[in-house]
Amino acid sequence: MERILPDLDWWTASHPVLGIEVSSYWRDDVGVLFDPLVSSQGDLDWFAARPVPPSAILLSNRHHFRSSGEFAARFGCPVFCHRDGLHEFIAGQQVRPFAVGDHLPGGVVACEVGAICPDDTALYLPAQRAMLFADGLVAGGPAGNRQIGFVPDVLMDDPAATKARLLAAFGRLLEACDFEHLLLAHGGPVIGTGRAQLEDLIREGGRTAFTL
Repeated sequence: MERILPDLDWWTASHPVLGIEVSSYWRDDVGVLFDPLVSSQGDLDWFAARPVPPSAILLSNRHHFRSSGEFAARFGCPVFCHRDGLHEFIAGQQVRPFAVGDHLPGGVVACEVGAICPDDTALYLPAQRAMLFADGLVAGGPAGNRQIGFVPDVLMDDPAATKARLLAAFGRLLEACDFEHLLLAHGGPVIGTGRAQLEDLIREGGRTAFTL
């Protein structure tokens, strides 16, 4: 667990299906989790000892349910996902819907991305001046030289159209929201230079962040 901004922590864990490191985030002041994945049930003890225990879980898209069930079972915290992703969940996974523009627990605002899948959402954290992205914006490359960009074309149904819609969505977010930092579910945080890097990505017409 690493403190990256006031009251905001970041950690990584190995995805049990994908076999890659993915990122999760925690608002310590209000007990809000973002796309949480833990390695074992014992990891939940750390959260139980916090001054504010987990009170809500926010998913940036339907694929990031991850360890949300374990948190919900232990702490009774609700899980929220964009309403267009609710078809993904099975019986017993109690997920509450939200829509673009909704104000969510912790003062988080749901913002539209939607290009790579209908429920892909950017979550705006005004208190931290940060924007959290699901799969539409990722980071990849060698350690110390990671760059933001798109997932590989093979992970898109229509790469050219998807990239154009993503760039348009990023432009709207930059215009509408005051943020400096990027919180990426795949690639970790970009602190201090996130806005500038996103502006550069748009000026360049986009790029693929990594290859498979």
